[in-house]
Parts: sequence; structure tokens; C-alpha cells
Amino acid sequence: MLKKGSKLNSILTGTCPRCQEESMYKDKNPYHLKNIYDMHENCSHCGLHYQIEPSFFYGAMYVSYGLTVAIGVAVFIIAKVFLGLVLFHSFIAIILALLVFMPITARLARNIYINMFVSFDKDAARKH
Repeated sequence: MLKKGSKLNSILTGTCPRCQEESMYKDKNPYHLKNIYDMHENCSHCGLHYQIEPSFFYGAMYVSYGLTVAIGVAVFIIAKVFLGLVLFHSFIAIILALLVFMPITARLARNIYINMFVSFDKDAARKH
């Protein structure tokens, strides 16, 4: 399913979008909140500079917004329709879900955003 060279592989694993050989993040665990946004400057395999331009990842905020809205809608439907919770408890469920998934959505947003601009390169993957 996560075939090397696919955008989905790079997005879900947090690997370099050009070579998909190494993680972009210094700490692979997004729940280490102190290090959630700590990224390597460059890919040590292909040399891709992750901060393509100054403040590049500010654009990932828009992607993050979309992800959190999708999670909120999904949790609301599950809580209200399938579990039959009252409206107040459904909103509590949304808040809890967003707090629990915040580190994952923050990283996913960055992964999706950089993959919108950088494509897989077979030649870069073969270096070394």
C-alpha cells in the first residue's frame, strides 16, 4: 500500500518527499511535544532543503485547518449519529479528539504541504 515513490508513502511516514529515504523530523514521535516541529535542515541522502523559502511551512496552517475540520466532522457524526450522544457531549468529544490528534495533524499538514511542491525523484533515491 505504501509503495516507495508515492506521495502517500512520504505523507504518512514523514520521509523526504524527493528520495523518501530518511525522516524529515529529528524525533519521529509526534507526541514528544517539545520536539514536534524540529526538522532536519536538509535531507542527508539527497540534500533537499526542507525550508524551501523563508516561512515556507506557514502554508501548512491551511492544510492543518482542513484536517482538523475533517476530524471534527467525523467525530461529530460518530458521536451524534452512531453513539447517540447529546449535542454538548458530541462537542466535548470533538474537543478531546482534536487535542489527542493535534500532534499528528500538525505533522501531517507539513508532510502534505511539502509534498504539494516536491515530487519523488528516482535518481535522488538511488544516490549513495
